[in-house]
Amino acid sequence: MIDLSAFPITQKWPASHPDRLQLYSLPTPNGVKVSIMLEETGLPYEAHLVSFESNDQMSPAFLSLNPNNKIPAILDPHGPGERPLALFESGAILLYLAEKTGKFLPADPAERYETIQWLMFQMGGIGPMFGQLGFFHKFAGKDYEDKRPRDRYVAESKRLLAVLNQRLADREWIMGERYTIADIAVFPWVRNLIGYYGAGELVGVSDFPHVLRALDAFVARPAVATGLGIPAKA
Repeated sequence: MIDLSAFPITQKWPASHPDRLQLYSLPTPNGVKVSIMLEETGLPYEAHLVSFESNDQMSPAFLSLNPNNKIPAILDPHGPGERPLALFESGAILLYLAEKTGKFLPADPAERYETIQWLMFQMGGIGPMFGQLGFFHKFAGKDYEDKRPRDRYVAESKRLLAVLNQRLADREWIMGERYTIADIAVFPWVRNLIGYYGAGELVGVSDFPHVLRALDAFVARPAVATGLGIPAKA
């Protein structure tokens, strides 16, 4: 039996299956990147809900794993050298899981770095910009009389969608015929922008048909359909 008791997070979220990878998350665009990846790879895992409503992300137990108090985070009992590995940041987790399983990241060095490039495009651009647009369109920022902050993020979101649309104009997926961690990173955010944030009309999403086509193909994947609901909210 694997012993994870040295990790304080397991006191708040006990592992029923300590031999499986432990996921601490919430079904947000960043959170579902990892649950989708786990479903796609078939790695055995156990999901734990980190509730923002009860401020779980600020608990000492969660901060012991991720001092940046953001989801998702993982604890892999079978890390490098068969030692447990705790890891946070969704992009880093996607890279780790891809390398651990040999899936969804090309082995060819040039293609590998090109895939990582598009992963970073999501991490540094799409995620932060779409998230800010969501704040100013759906959440507390929508009440600001000054619409210049919102319009700034609308313009930048449109620009990013245009870049993505051009990339997908002659490709099935971001890296061509091969589905990769770049797609797993990008499309939960596109889906969230249109759906949960309700900003599709605001950004003129119909102007980006290649993005919409790839998004439809993404959500039709069985592993994606499952991963989008993990961890299940209470």
